[in-house]
Amino acid sequence: MGSMRIEGYEFGRIVVDGKKFTSDVIVGSDSIINPNWWRKEGHRVYEDDVREILAYNPEIVVFGTGYYGVVKVEKEVEDLFGKKRIRVEKMKSSEAVKRFNDLLNQGKRVVLAIHLTC
Repeated sequence: MGSMRIEGYEFGRIVVDGKKFTSDVIVGSDSIINPNWWRKEGHRVYEDDVREILAYNPEIVVFGTGYYGVVKVEKEVEDLFGKKRIRVEKMKSSEAVKRFNDLLNQGKRVVLAIHLTC
């Protein structure tokens, strides 16, 4: 399996490894973890929303908090990742895409959990 380079992002749409997605996704360094990432509350991320990320066991998780950055990652999520020694980074989705690609280039096991719209 090759790495999952992100080739483009704009409001409501992301291109990962040649495939276009129009709903929120979770991308691992070598696979799509969830092509349709629904959270129990649209603009908040809770423990229940990140189970599959934990199962993937990354070194770093980059949260793309939306085009305008409206998504909030709850403290319980950061604590949970902290306990497992997984670094959490949060930024607007366009920056998160660049960061994910950079970390991929550095050979990190990284996950991008990204909100494509607001």
